Amino acid sequence: MLKTYRGSCHCGAVRIEADMDISAGTGKCKLHDLREDAALVGGGEARGFPPDRRRRGVDGLSRRNPVAHHFFCSQCGVRPFERIDAPNMTDETYYNINVACLDGVDIDELVSAPVTYCDGLNNNWGSMPAEVRHL
Repeated sequence: MLKTYRGSCHCGAVRIEADMDISAGTGKCKLHDLREDAALVGGGEARGFPPDRRRRGVDGLSRRNPVAHHFFCSQCGVRPFERIDAPNMTDETYYNINVACLDGVDIDELVSAPVTYCDGLNNNWGSMPAEVRHL
């Protein structure tokens, strides 16, 4: 069920708000340049959600990847969300939210939700990496 979540980066400079269904699942991706961000659990749904369900979270951000827009707070460095533009596996723009940045997430709901793993490091997006314990 969709629920409106609000949250922020660590320092509070970037506020986010989005309608998500945590119980639908989350996703983690194995990407070379994102290994330092292993705490990121993108989505709310395994493959993200459409732009019209994200309403806040663009001020005070920088980005470090011109294709998949991995925005981060220019003050504290936390990555509260990312925007993935087409073309991609879905051919649609979608957002992933770092659920660790959200207030009021039901931990029981989060841990019981399915997790989808993607092997972006090897550009094998449709397959789960052989090892996921480090993600």
